[in-house]
Amino acid sequence: MTEELREHVAEELLRSRARSTALTDAVDEHDLVRQHSKLMSPLVWDLAHIGNQEELWLVRDVGGREPVRSDIDEYYDAFKYGRSVRPELPLLNPKEARQYVGDVRGKVFDVLEKVPLQGRRLVENGFAFGMIVQHEQQHDETMLATHQLRTGEPVLHAPAPPRGKLVPATEAFIPGGPFEMGTSDEPWALDNERPAHTVHVDAFFIDTTPVTNAEFAEFVLAGGYDDRRLWTEAGWEHRTTAKLVAPRFWQREGNSFTRTAFGVTEPIVPDEPVVHVCFHEAQAYATWVGKRLPTEPEWEKAARFDPETGRTRRYPWGDGEPTELHANLGQRHLRPAPVGAYPAGVSASGVHQLIGDVWEWTSSDFHGYPGFEAFPYREYSEVFFGPDYKVLRGGSFGTDKSAIRATFRNWDYPIRRQIFAGFRCARDA
Repeated sequence: MTEELREHVAEELLRSRARSTALTDAVDEHDLVRQHSKLMSPLVWDLAHIGNQEELWLVRDVGGREPVRSDIDEYYDAFKYGRSVRPELPLLNPKEARQYVGDVRGKVFDVLEKVPLQGRRLVENGFAFGMIVQHEQQHDETMLATHQLRTGEPVLHAPAPPRGKLVPATEAFIPGGPFEMGTSDEPWALDNERPAHTVHVDAFFIDTTPVTNAEFAEFVLAGGYDDRRLWTEAGWEHRTTAKLVAPRFWQREGNSFTRTAFGVTEPIVPDEPVVHVCFHEAQAYATWVGKRLPTEPEWEKAARFDPETGRTRRYPWGDGEPTELHANLGQRHLRPAPVGAYPAGVSASGVHQLIGDVWEWTSSDFHGYPGFEAFPYREYSEVFFGPDYKVLRGGSFGTDKSAIRATFRNWDYPIRRQIFAGFRCARDA
């Protein structure tokens, strides 16, 4: 089993690095060192940061080896310098960054070959390696968002997602009662997903699909952005200050809309989930249709609970790992798939596309579960707990399968729109 685990870890490390390489090789050196938005780091910072985290945890901590480049630690500490000032730091240039991450990876494979994967919580079941795989894939999704913000000719290409299929019902009923939320036994689950605990959720209805472009366009055309009654006080203040009139990257031409994605401008696809909306926009739309956003426990119960058996699943479709038949993940496509495109991924309650396509805003603030324990460091989750951040669930088309589970929790400021976020609505039963 240990050798199988080592092989699995090695495959995941190689797979994540191939994606990082593709995202950084797609542009020239000018684009790598340039800041495409104050919200994002230069791509070359993300690349070297990936290597630095790998060095800190796998080379120095797990492996007990000498540092590769301790002189650069402070420049790649995400908490020491915010994104807006990172271009001013003495960063590694593209050639140096590539050399650095390659040197670190060579030592990591040596550590992986020799270190016991047991006897210490950090290495049990390969956790530290899994944490670093997920970290790299999370930054790959961040780099993909940076690509979306860059201007110029398209440099990323992918086939179109599968076509949508008719979804027979617009809502699914989720019965009231307890279910097991979170996990205590998923080997690579991160600290904020733990521990498993019982949560009671009242009966509710949830949309069987995410809100689509066509549905959201109706909200825009009906004057939803100008109707103060639909917005909370904080939402209206942000909508006014930021001058929001439509989802980010949309352009209006009369009563029709186009969207620019990765350098390509085209009419919005009506049955694709809307993407690049902030929490406040999602909340205003939900109010407009007489519904609300689901709470985080409601979202997870809709995704994992099987009403027939009372069992909580790993994924909406069961316990098996995601495949290309289940969900739109891993940057296979550069856009959300039309609703109904993944019937094999439907939940036991008949809810579609809960994994992949778009991160889904919930109404819940980001907090630790009862019995939460920070591991292996407070800065992964605990320092973000509180009312400033809203929880998003389910992953997007840019999320890798190694970095998403039905228990996985993402969080961001409610004003963020550069992330690949959409939503679905719910209502009381």
